[in-house]
Amino acid sequence: MKSPALTVVGTFPSAADASIAKGVLDEAGIDSMIRSDNAGGMYPALAGAELLVREEDAKRALEALEAIPPQAS
Repeated sequence: MKSPALTVVGTFPSAADASIAKGVLDEAGIDSMIRSDNAGGMYPALAGAELLVREEDAKRALEALEAIPPQAS
């Protein structure tokens, strides 16, 4: 069985930010996963995080993510 191709639909400054976006996709019924490399937790400040979905879900995922209001600075 061939694994589905994944595509990045968002890049975030932290895994926490990516988790919020993942929650939005979960609510929309879109499976997703977070990819982050912080050297096994040794360097959490260095790692950003990517949110990945199946290629066939990318358009719906991007539409769902556009609904997230921007953060106030």
